[in-house]
Amino acid sequence: MENARRRALLALALPAATAWCRPLLAQTKPDTGTATQGTAPAGTAVPPAVTLPPATPPGAPSSPSSPSSPSAATPPAAADPAATTAKTATADEGADLPGDRKLATAANATDHPPIGPGAKGAAALRAQILLDRALFSQGEIDGSYGRFTQRAVAAFQESRGLSSSGRVDRETWAALVEVAGEAPVLTRYEISADDVKGPFAEVPDDMQAKAKLPRLGYASPLEGLAEKFHASPVLLRKLNPGVAFDRAGTALLVPSVTPAGTLPKARSVRVSKAERALRALDAQGRLVAYFPVTIGSERHDPLPLGTWKIRTIALDPKYYYNPKRFWEADPKAAKAVLAPGPNNPVGVAWLDLSKENYGIHGSAKPGTIGRSASHGCVNLTNWDVTRLAKMVEAGTEAVFTA
Repeated sequence: MENARRRALLALALPAATAWCRPLLAQTKPDTGTATQGTAPAGTAVPPAVTLPPATPPGAPSSPSSPSSPSAATPPAAADPAATTAKTATADEGADLPGDRKLATAANATDHPPIGPGAKGAAALRAQILLDRALFSQGEIDGSYGRFTQRAVAAFQESRGLSSSGRVDRETWAALVEVAGEAPVLTRYEISADDVKGPFAEVPDDMQAKAKLPRLGYASPLEGLAEKFHASPVLLRKLNPGVAFDRAGTALLVPSVTPAGTLPKARSVRVSKAERALRALDAQGRLVAYFPVTIGSERHDPLPLGTWKIRTIALDPKYYYNPKRFWEADPKAAKAVLAPGPNNPVGVAWLDLSKENYGIHGSAKPGTIGRSASHGCVNLTNWDVTRLAKMVEAGTEAVFTA
């Protein structure tokens, strides 16, 4: 036990030298089995501190380059970041909603006709928010029925035993309401003092410049609010024309993204290279969640196909940058330690895999998920990885397929 503790402390004292996108798990305390996190700015989708089990579960191989930290974190079923702050409007409160009331009334209506790819406006927005609440994400909610919404709809239909057409027909509308709840999809939110407290700063692209920042937080209150409500900043502006997002007390019209029930437990996750998506399955093999992902490019950082295990969950992690591990970087550049924050390269959570140097993690650029390439790891939006981190535990199987 003492030798194991010494190895753990030594590993935590050194950079993750062999990592591609592995963060430093410096906040893990191997002697107590507890992971902690720094203070996050308002709107950051970071779960609270979690307790780690003391040993690696059977079947979870260790990596010689990984910190010898406790093997997993099982995050508590905490509320969605927006759950305690957004007031859900009831049918008779529609007149009290701020922002674009016409759009809110249309989106909150329950009698929408069937829609499909190419749809825009109230019906598409309603479908996206219901999908998000049902844990079938298309990434950023933007009110436009594109290919990511189509894929999320098809996956949801599959989970309910419906025809996977990718179109929201009347049967699918009914199933979405059954799973996501009847609460209006657009609701009222009042900007809090924490939302505008900051500090806010543009995060530079250069790693050395990033390393000088005390925290990789949001560039503006709007960015934080958009992430809190799983929406694109453009959509928030459209919902709230002429509104100043940097003033506490301002009433906003926002997506209501709190799930209707508790998050399900996932016994395994499946990442498809072809689909660019992660599916979470329960103990009976049923599909319970679907998230779009960014994966590595086939030429430089291909997805490592195979069956792995989730070993450790790090919340609000630091990040050790080693230019020698990035094909496009100058190998003579200096290493750097990057502070935690939602705009950290791995976002707000890192799910460490038994495949050496690989993980499932958040992203500083939610609008690019599924549309770009990573450095080999599996990237989700910060809000999706936050939900996933609460659904899995040490030893959860992660299968990567073509």
